[in-house]
Formats: sequence, structure tokens, C-alpha cells
Amino acid sequence: MQPPPRESAVLILVYPLNGIDHTLLMRRPVYKGVHSGQIGFPGGKREPGDRSLRDTALREFREETGAATVEFQVVGKLSQVYIPPSRTVVTPMVAWAPALGAVHPDPHEVAALLDVPVGDLLRDDILRRKSIPMGIAGMERMAAYWEVQGQVVWGATALMIAELRAILGVPLPPLPKCGPVDK
Repeated sequence: MQPPPRESAVLILVYPLNGIDHTLLMRRPVYKGVHSGQIGFPGGKREPGDRSLRDTALREFREETGAATVEFQVVGKLSQVYIPPSRTVVTPMVAWAPALGAVHPDPHEVAALLDVPVGDLLRDDILRRKSIPMGIAGMERMAAYWEVQGQVVWGATALMIAELRAILGVPLPPLPKCGPVDK
């Protein structure tokens, strides 16, 4: 019998930048692991000192981005997502802040930060599909993804974006038809 999956949390922060609501995504560094080079919301595993998954999301956001989170207001959470390759259950927390403030990303955990206007995530033309490497012995799977600032956002993060869109009243666009697929 396998042990229960590990708990983790990510933070979907909404903050104004030049009068437009933004959120922050990060690209993980390339390493030998299942999430190498992937795009996601800042977050990570719950640690024994975390009183709640809310605390986990805020702590991981601070550790990965270097941003001060003292003015962040957690306003809710999205549905938990199970990620089989890492045997993790992720709870996405949604927060608002009057500003992101200075960031100093941890280079061991963050290859790049992406300031993304929330409106860009609500556009229908960013939904794509292609064959995506699964990180397991060269396996690939056809998957839907969001193209955000030229980056492939798929898997659990794509599900979180889809749920965020639904909460904001923006339905999913039709999945691109069968035929030519992005490579």
C-alpha cells in the first residue's frame, strides 16, 4: 500500500500593474525531474512548520520569488489537483495584493518570472494542443495547453487557469480540432 500523496499549495496572486490586473507565473529551471522547465504558479510542498496550506502557499511564494507577502490577502482557493508523477495534491490559493513589490527569485527554483495580464489568460486564442513529453522514458501525450507569452502552460497549471476562467465567468473555448498540431 502506498503512502498518501504529499500536500502542497500554490499561490495565484492578482495585483495591479500599470492599472491592469496581473498574475505571476514562473518557469522552473531545467533539472532531472518530472517538472523540469515547466511553467506554474509559485508554490511547493507543505512543511511541518506550516499551520495550513494557506501558510504553505505564502511561504513558498516568498521563498521562490523573494517577494514580501505581508500585504497579500488570501481571498479563496480553487479545487485541489492531484499530480501523479510527483504524487502530490496541490491546493491553489488565490490572493490579491495592492502591488507585487520587488522580487528576487531563487535561481535554484526559478529560471524566470512572467508578469501576465489576467486578461491574457481569458483570451480564447491561447488554447492549443500538442504532443507533450511526459518526463517518463521519452513518453509523450497529446494534451491541451495555454500558450502564455510564448510558453507552454499545461497540466495542473492549465487546469487551474481553466477554473479561474470559469470563476470569472469566461467559458472554455472549443479545443482546437483534430488535424495539424503544434510541435
